[in-house]
Amino acid sequence: MKPIFIAGPCVIESMDCLEEVARELVRLREKYGIDVYFKASFDKANRTSIASYRGPGMEKGLQMLADIKEKFALPLLTDIHESCQAALVGEVVDALQIPAFLCRQTDLLVAAARTGKPVNIKKAQFLSGLDMQYPVEKCREAGAREVWLTERGNCFGYNNLTVDFRNIPDMLRFTPRVVMDCTHSVQRPGAAGGKTGGNREFVPAMALAAKAFGATGYFFEIHPDPEKALSDGPNMLYLKDFEGVVKSLL
Repeated sequence: MKPIFIAGPCVIESMDCLEEVARELVRLREKYGIDVYFKASFDKANRTSIASYRGPGMEKGLQMLADIKEKFALPLLTDIHESCQAALVGEVVDALQIPAFLCRQTDLLVAAARTGKPVNIKKAQFLSGLDMQYPVEKCREAGAREVWLTERGNCFGYNNLTVDFRNIPDMLRFTPRVVMDCTHSVQRPGAAGGKTGGNREFVPAMALAAKAFGATGYFFEIHPDPEKALSDGPNMLYLKDFEGVVKSLL
């Protein structure tokens, strides 16, 4: 199966940022022939602190994403946090993502499945790969034509994540599309004084290890200047470094 790449800034910050990232994704798509989805969130509803930036909201954010799709012809992926968002978001994007913390929320999964778009379910930090059989079954019972699963590490508290790469072949039992979230897996949740820290230097190795275990997709948060990003900066890749990682995986 040809791998897919999912990439973009964590949250929608500005149109200039979205366009700069989209231009690079188009360039890499043309140069390497990769299948790439543009990802950015219109609302980050699970930030560590109530004072953290969440995004422009659904109405404005979806319009910005639609503009990116029209201008750059990139398929879109974004996440939803409530079942009432699914239908509207499904009219704009090409795949819906279920956040890891919410992957057992039946109503959310069913609503996403009913849009007819692929549903990318991120494995919860508190579940094993084998546990993801049941979220997949919920989506398929609700009529989903395509379900993806994404590995993003397990949390045992104390501001750290551990990745058990055996989860990838375990989840391949339930779907042929298992994505490795190479940037969220190097997070240090809540470890940066009311926000999430991270170790982006490990991202390339995470990607290569996932390839060795059979991953069929790769998720990266990328940004022109992660040090100034409004969400997830410490674990995001610099936009200028993304090509090297993509090349290593091909």
